[in-house]
Amino acid sequence: MCGISGFFDTEKQMSPEEMGSVVQKMSHALAHRGPDDSGLWVDAENGIALGHRRLAIIDISPEGHQPMMSLDNRYVIVFNGEIYNFLELRRELERLGQSFQGHSDTSVMLAGFSEWGVHEAVKRFNGMFAFALWDRKERVLHLGRDRLGEKPLYYGCIGQTLLFGSELKALKAHPAFQPQINRDALALFLRYNCVPAPYSIYKDIYKLPPGTVLTWNGTDNPAPVSYWSVKEAAVAGVAEPFQGSEQAAVAQLDTLLRDAVGLRMVADVPIGAFLSGGIDSSTVVALMQAQSSQPVKTFTIGFHEDAYNEAQHAKAVAKHLGTDHTELYVTPEEALAVIPKLPILYDEPFADDSQIPTFLVSQLAKTHVTVSLSGDGGDELFAGYNRYFWGRSIWQKIGWMPPTWRSLAARALTGITPQSWDRGFTKFNALLPSKLRQSPPGGKLHKLAEILAAQDPESMYAGFVSHWKDPAAIVIGAKEPVTALSDRHSWAKLPDFTQTMMYLDTITYLPDDILAKVDRASMGVSLEARVPFLDHRVVELAWQMPLSMNIRGVKGKWLLRQVLDKYVPQTLIERPKSGFGMPIDVWLRGPLRDWGEALLDESQLRQQGFFNPQPIRQKWAEHLLGDRNWQYYLWDVLMFQAWLERSLLSHETNY
Repeated sequence: MCGISGFFDTEKQMSPEEMGSVVQKMSHALAHRGPDDSGLWVDAENGIALGHRRLAIIDISPEGHQPMMSLDNRYVIVFNGEIYNFLELRRELERLGQSFQGHSDTSVMLAGFSEWGVHEAVKRFNGMFAFALWDRKERVLHLGRDRLGEKPLYYGCIGQTLLFGSELKALKAHPAFQPQINRDALALFLRYNCVPAPYSIYKDIYKLPPGTVLTWNGTDNPAPVSYWSVKEAAVAGVAEPFQGSEQAAVAQLDTLLRDAVGLRMVADVPIGAFLSGGIDSSTVVALMQAQSSQPVKTFTIGFHEDAYNEAQHAKAVAKHLGTDHTELYVTPEEALAVIPKLPILYDEPFADDSQIPTFLVSQLAKTHVTVSLSGDGGDELFAGYNRYFWGRSIWQKIGWMPPTWRSLAARALTGITPQSWDRGFTKFNALLPSKLRQSPPGGKLHKLAEILAAQDPESMYAGFVSHWKDPAAIVIGAKEPVTALSDRHSWAKLPDFTQTMMYLDTITYLPDDILAKVDRASMGVSLEARVPFLDHRVVELAWQMPLSMNIRGVKGKWLLRQVLDKYVPQTLIERPKSGFGMPIDVWLRGPLRDWGEALLDESQLRQQGFFNPQPIRQKWAEHLLGDRNWQYYLWDVLMFQAWLERSLLSHETNY
């Protein structure tokens, strides 16, 4: 795990010394991603400079140093990530006559590029990776990213110079970089609580899409080319579904997951796992422990607020499996102390509030290990999110109604304020026995109105995944650009809309939110996080499984549960699904109130000129009074404001 950076300047305006100084600054900005070693490679004649920061995991000797040149002297690479099947590939390449420098996966990649070419080689890699590869023969630069988007890679052309880096920090360190906020991307951020690929918060700077390679010769506009896609995997899997019995499906998934986990246990440094006690992380830890002669090191963060605490569940699973378990109960003050670090960690606005516990559990794990396995991806592949089974149920109940009827019903519900609904319900509730009393329904009825107003299942799903419903009305001068979620023509053609939701989450929410969160939180403390569920073989098998093997009644992950049942009793796992969030709603009315008020000051919002203050101030007032819970909407704005404040203070951002 590392940080990569560099540039390709076709005008060749810098001396070798200047190029070396610039790329060193770019690389230094990523020191947290690679504290063990650093390296530079400059070819001033061709205008190419590569920088690398190393977190040594495989072949921790000097022979793993990067930038690394292929033995035939054609390629030079900087690489972030891991190729898990590198030993298998090495044996194959040795039979073909290739030689190697040291024992790293990087040297195997270079030999693969020399033997098979860039696009054919990358198809053979099983791993998480982002790389920059300079072809000295053809004088072209290749940028590549792994299939699911585990490792980040930003790029952009500034004049005749192509910049790239693992994080925006690296690009900002180049003297040609003039950051200007992309208001259209800001609107997307308010909708999705992250900036979705291929956009970044800055104009003309992009995220390389997962599963693509971009090749630039210095003249043509660079365009990513796909070598693998979730769309193709989903369509192929549905077209040729698994034909065996349920027992055979469980056995095959168990075998494949065990292999995926085993590959990710290979390391020359201490290794452990995050354990929440849920289905996904428990499955990963169970399969680790089944293949380990020593107790696996597991880590959990606990909170004293019962609604946000899963530590007791994780402890029970750890005890059953016999892991070497470490848990740390965090006070609200310790959690709140993370918030000032968030703009630095994430480089661009990011507002998934589980970013706080994810950083804390990464920080805990780093005190004991250098690599930690994670259970991310299980929800998308095996139908774990509530919207997958509730969405189908809801539409079956309301879909028969003509759109005009649903629209009228929605207007009737929203014609009464949530507070009025709550007051009326409170009076009625007082007449009921205590065991039949329910929480006030105002907010839920307004959410129901949003669903009723949806024209079709696609619109209903868009509502599920959106925070601000019309963000272009909030961001001054913004127009929402097309994304993978809004471009229906580009969607995979799947027979069931539940499968479509799973597919869309896998290509958007998973890489743009979940994996970005895990990467920045873990690399912020120099910890490598590995995700076994995102082995592409597991993804392809999951799409072959009929939906009935995932959803049974109002429960998802049926197939994955059967695998876990082999290792952990159901009584330790079966409970309502809970997220990994924080009591942001309460904090905004309490310890974060002054911080929030300062960032949402109306005069400041007007002066900055990004937001229309009126709807933001209205939601802030309603939230403080307890009339509505607007935590997600407000957290989006606050995370942008905190990021903007930090950027302006460090003179990193122009208006």
